[in-house]
Amino acid sequence: MAIIWMKKVDNTRYEVRSHGASMRLYTDGVFHSQYNENSLFTGSLWDILALPALLSPPNTIKTVLVLGVGGGSVIQTLLKLINPTSITGIELNPTHLYIAKRYFKLTDKRIQLVEADAIEWIKHYKGPKFDLILEDLYGENEGEPQRVMKPNKAWLDILTKNLSAHGLLAMNFVSKEELKQAAFFDDETIKNKFATAFQLSTPLYQNRIAVFTKEEVSSALIKTNLNNLTLPSKHTNKLSYTCRKLS
Repeated sequence: MAIIWMKKVDNTRYEVRSHGASMRLYTDGVFHSQYNENSLFTGSLWDILALPALLSPPNTIKTVLVLGVGGGSVIQTLLKLINPTSITGIELNPTHLYIAKRYFKLTDKRIQLVEADAIEWIKHYKGPKFDLILEDLYGENEGEPQRVMKPNKAWLDILTKNLSAHGLLAMNFVSKEELKQAAFFDDETIKNKFATAFQLSTPLYQNRIAVFTKEEVSSALIKTNLNNLTLPSKHTNKLSYTCRKLS
């Protein structure tokens, strides 16, 4: 693995590394993003962060909000998976945004990148609702990823009120245990707000992606939508995931 760009800003070390044909972003040693322009999926966490977009019929997700851009690899995947009309990415770290544009090539005209505190931004947002919201808000603490917003009922309410009538919400958790400790996990809140709830995982990572849908859907829809894309095998041979009901 070779370092192709490095910079230290306010005692934080940023690195862009090449790993085979992939580009990786590390911030103080924490792995934030991976992107390979020649392959839709890379066998990484960001594969399953994008897959919730396929828990919806084709051409229904037009507007996407990404809270926590990092290098923006999930945005690149979403552009190819669902062809949305717009993706808005909110990121507090200006260095991450610089890297996303220069090294992860987030230059498509459908992408709007905003330098802002994602929590405050969405609390005060009053525009059109989104068909898909991806929440991936993590910082670093002694070299380990740490959530910057507690997943409590109030936060879930803020995210949910910004979803369209057929919208989907996806939230990243660093482990199964962290997901289970979420304040809304065993609460009737989920049943009252959503028709179905899933968790996505992949073998090489401990992360769990919690997915909440406004409409009743089956996890089999992911495979169906993938098959309908008729992607060459080189784009899917690294994809490995499990999707099951959240319980």
